[in-house]
Amino acid sequence: MPAERQSRYKALRLLALASIAQSVMTLPVFAQAAPPPPAAPIEEGSFALQVTHDRLLNALNEPQNWLTSNGNLESWRFSRLEQINRDNVKDLQMVWAMSLGGANDVVGPNGPNIQGNPLVDNGVMYAGAEWGRVFKIDVTNPHKGDLIWIADPLMEHEGNQSISRGIALFGEYVYNALHDGRVIAIHRDTGEIVWDKEIAVQTEFGGRERFVSQPLAVKGKILVSNGAGDAGTRGWLAALDAKTGEELWRWYAVPEPGQPGSETWLDDNEAWKTGGGGMWTTGSYDRVTDAAIWGTGNPVPIYDAEYRPGDNLYTDSTVSIDLETGKLNWYFQYTPNDAWDYDENGVNMVQTLNIGGEQRRVIGHFGRNGFYYNLDADTGEFISASQYVNEVNWTAGIDPKTGKPVEYNPELAVQTYIPETRTLRGDPNETACPTWHGGIAMQPPAFNPDKQISYAVGTEGCFTQNGGTGVDEENKMVGRTFTSDLYYGGLSAVDADENKLRGKVVTNTEIRSGVLATAGGLVFTTLTEGDIVAYNDETLQELWRFNVGTPLKAPPMTYAVNGKQYIAFQTSGLHVHPRRFTDLMHSSYLFVFALDDDARAEPVTAR
Repeated sequence: MPAERQSRYKALRLLALASIAQSVMTLPVFAQAAPPPPAAPIEEGSFALQVTHDRLLNALNEPQNWLTSNGNLESWRFSRLEQINRDNVKDLQMVWAMSLGGANDVVGPNGPNIQGNPLVDNGVMYAGAEWGRVFKIDVTNPHKGDLIWIADPLMEHEGNQSISRGIALFGEYVYNALHDGRVIAIHRDTGEIVWDKEIAVQTEFGGRERFVSQPLAVKGKILVSNGAGDAGTRGWLAALDAKTGEELWRWYAVPEPGQPGSETWLDDNEAWKTGGGGMWTTGSYDRVTDAAIWGTGNPVPIYDAEYRPGDNLYTDSTVSIDLETGKLNWYFQYTPNDAWDYDENGVNMVQTLNIGGEQRRVIGHFGRNGFYYNLDADTGEFISASQYVNEVNWTAGIDPKTGKPVEYNPELAVQTYIPETRTLRGDPNETACPTWHGGIAMQPPAFNPDKQISYAVGTEGCFTQNGGTGVDEENKMVGRTFTSDLYYGGLSAVDADENKLRGKVVTNTEIRSGVLATAGGLVFTTLTEGDIVAYNDETLQELWRFNVGTPLKAPPMTYAVNGKQYIAFQTSGLHVHPRRFTDLMHSSYLFVFALDDDARAEPVTAR
């Protein structure tokens, strides 16, 4: 490995792994019920630097740990820890914090852009920070974190951004996908970068591929996806060998001419070459079909449907990709011939629901176009949809048989939908709802499997734009103008089995983070104005909030050590439309909260 890419390993403190394993005690006050399927308990002292596929499959059986970015491979972001609950959450307090970069005003208008959460494995935390750095922290001390090492991949700042949506653990390594196109594997013991591969590159058609999402570790493979669809590339999902970084397969969201789906690109501009479909959030794993379930982005040019007539497969879709072969199993497209930027990168949750008295395996998805969808996990068949954002006017609804917008006409090359909200070339200002940033985009949702409720935070409201006159050489609309003064935020709860909005909380600015649901009857999220907030998971009544004085767009997570539950989250930058709260300083910090001993002693009541 080139010397300039060696990790800046700082042996600030040597940590005996055996003592950490011994320090992780049974958590008697936490819920003991394990989610299906059942799994053998983790043996005492079995840590030994290994995160196996079996442990990832059964991550919810280790409530003291948070082993994968969204909590489990099905992306539930749900914890069975219940020490922090509705009765005592009012007593939650900050117990320690750590700078992962500190106050920062030199990395662009959006700040450090940290949108991921740390991982914890038996008293050891791993946190990604700006410019691809990864921190290993001993979190067994209830009063402070002890830094063990920092791995620094030495990203070039010029021409790159500081974006991180999380990291992955597998075997002996920590994995990070960098904005400059590299994927790195870091040894968990030493902090040494053991392999460093450039996977995303400059394309032959002029676009630059990028990673802006966290890797996903599944069955000895590291799944990474190109998120730079809007930059004139084709989105793709690739599988790398976890040990070596060798690429095993790659699937493209925009097919080449002659491939299945290419018949839905009806233009004479060869738009497929820069066709978008960026895959810029991480996906889920379906253990039954042995498939990666991923979302794809909007077609490009973003706002000019006439440049690329046709449905533009497989953009704006959920796709199922066979884990062994990289072949497409099935797809479901939400908004054919999109020109609102309603890409569908929102996380797809693999769920088992009681629908009409029948147990069904379902993909639950908060669509950016304003609707919540249930799809059959085996086939991608549409089951149901319901509106979850307050305002939708681009369509009159979803066809209950096909799942397509009711105005969709398969005979049309350019869809008209509702003309008063469908901006085509030369059209005057027209208003569409939801906004081009909403409802749910990259913000990871949560799912409570016991109550069958799905939760998500995002952006509400509308936006106004004109149609411009076409695209320039960079595939950008010429003369297009837009305004986004109607934005606000929302926390939505949906009865997943009935596919019905259960409740909503509105905030005065968009929410860019994500949610955490717990067996303590709580839902947590973080707000751009610097608040972490806890809600009753059934009524969405606010129960507690705390302001840390810096913008937040990273979701919270939870873990436990020595019988004590903690809530942790990282800070980030702004990226708010319209810009409010600009007096807050960008920063890169880690904050950890817990109950004091008196509050923890309170009995756990029925909820």
